[in-house]
Amino acid sequence: MQQLNEFLLKVDGMIGGSSWFVYLLLGVGLFFTFYLRFPQIRYFRHALKCVSGKFDKGSDQGDTSHFQALSTALSGTVGTGNIAGVAFAIHLGGPAALFWMLVTALIGMCTKFVEVTLSHKYRDFTENGQVSGGPMYYMKKRLNIKLKNGRMIKTGYVLGGFFAAATVISSFGTGNLPQINSIANSIYATFGIKQIITGAVLAVMLAFVIIGGIQRIAKVSSRLVPGMALIYFIGVVLIIAFNIQNLLPSIASIFTNLFTGTAAVGGFLGAGFAFAFNRGVNRGLFSNEAGQGSAPIAHSAARAHEPVSEGIVAILEPFIDTVIICMLTGLAILSSGVWKEKIPNTFQMADLKVLERVYDQKKSTDVEKLADYLNQRDTIALFNGNLTIVDGVISNELSILHARSLAEDITVKSGNQPFNGTLSVANGSIVALPTGLSMEGKSLLHSAPLTTEAFKKTWLGDFGKYIVSIGLLLFAFSTAIAWSYYGDRAMTYLFGSKSVIWYRIVYVIGFFLASFTDTTLIWTFSGIAIAFMTIPNLFGIFTLHREVKQTIRDYWIQMKEEHPEMKIPEKNIR
Repeated sequence: MQQLNEFLLKVDGMIGGSSWFVYLLLGVGLFFTFYLRFPQIRYFRHALKCVSGKFDKGSDQGDTSHFQALSTALSGTVGTGNIAGVAFAIHLGGPAALFWMLVTALIGMCTKFVEVTLSHKYRDFTENGQVSGGPMYYMKKRLNIKLKNGRMIKTGYVLGGFFAAATVISSFGTGNLPQINSIANSIYATFGIKQIITGAVLAVMLAFVIIGGIQRIAKVSSRLVPGMALIYFIGVVLIIAFNIQNLLPSIASIFTNLFTGTAAVGGFLGAGFAFAFNRGVNRGLFSNEAGQGSAPIAHSAARAHEPVSEGIVAILEPFIDTVIICMLTGLAILSSGVWKEKIPNTFQMADLKVLERVYDQKKSTDVEKLADYLNQRDTIALFNGNLTIVDGVISNELSILHARSLAEDITVKSGNQPFNGTLSVANGSIVALPTGLSMEGKSLLHSAPLTTEAFKKTWLGDFGKYIVSIGLLLFAFSTAIAWSYYGDRAMTYLFGSKSVIWYRIVYVIGFFLASFTDTTLIWTFSGIAIAFMTIPNLFGIFTLHREVKQTIRDYWIQMKEEHPEMKIPEKNIR
């Protein structure tokens, strides 16, 4: 399993984790931003009117309202990434990473507008009257190549099938297995409820919701999303209010280190510009999913007599997900100060490196050497050999990096007792930690544990962790609900509507099993599946850029005819 995971990591590093993939996503978004003259800004107020139903008609076809479609799409994007992803971005790139998350969201608002417009335009209705839409449908209908002799090369069918298959895989790798695993572990850590019990209860609830189809999913999402956002918003506001004296310095730190990177401060060993840019953009893109093609599947079900209004509604999605929720999470973490503090925790072996010599964080030369290593600018000597442990204490003269920080007060335990013996180390990594052994100490935290520590920095104290657990429960569960719909629409495209029930059964079973199993492999595979979804979708929307512009022009001409009282700028219809 470890060898398979290492292979998948290499594949992910060449695709989703590579710099060219980031530039592709940003490049397509920037192209449409200028080509369509900043629709994410010009159409924002109109989006609020559309989502309220102001322009709806009784004859509109679809399964959901604008608001329900937006809620379903948001429930798929607003998930663990908003709690853990932001914290991870700050951990890797420092405060400047938040700026690049913000920029990515503003560009992603335009990308989302385009992909939703096209997907809604070319949606289908199944034999039972349900709407079925998404990028695979516009690919099938519009990306085939017609030759001069009249023959048709069905490239669109191939791209659509490839995208649909990647969507089914991603529904498990992104929306199912990691989400329940995160929920179950969080509930166990906070309330002591065993993972298998949490998995069983939530699997039954999931089955009840998704077997009811998109109408029930939309109803649950339209209630769950505002509720979970409110709970989380209250917690974040409490953190910022409690640490209000740090708010302005925190905001300033996002911009002052923008092009220089963040210097070493506290336990944080520093991050350069390139590292902050890459990690901020990467986390922002995977938080709001702009360009991935997942949200258009939910928006395609919306009741609308033309596609552009739903595309305009989708502009709000990255704004809510990243500009509001992610930025508030980031400011809460920065103002609390926990992002640069070493906190007692149990070490994760994947985050640990044993160094060949002792490093002193008080020495600038040592800090600079470690920062260069962590930011992939240089290498350092790693330890090979055996660690000698006496009464839980490592007797070797060396240092250990954990979570990108120099670990302190390290102890090795066997159960609750100090360990005596040796541990084998190869190239800085402990070869195999025996069952029952754990390594503890002080180091930086990242992901959900870092956000949890920030939530303790309020008048609530340790009770703040309950907000994170409840928020994670609601966020991750709603993500699983939304992705089940994405998966069953992809199955409908590939095998017909009769295959959906079997997909839902497997989806619920996988959800239960993942609550008490290790999903490291799944997370790695998830990154690859997301890239496989995104690349054909970006190619498709870019290929159809002229059609997108004409469709938008037709929409505004129609709006001017139907609503003469509206002041529609002439540039909208030119």
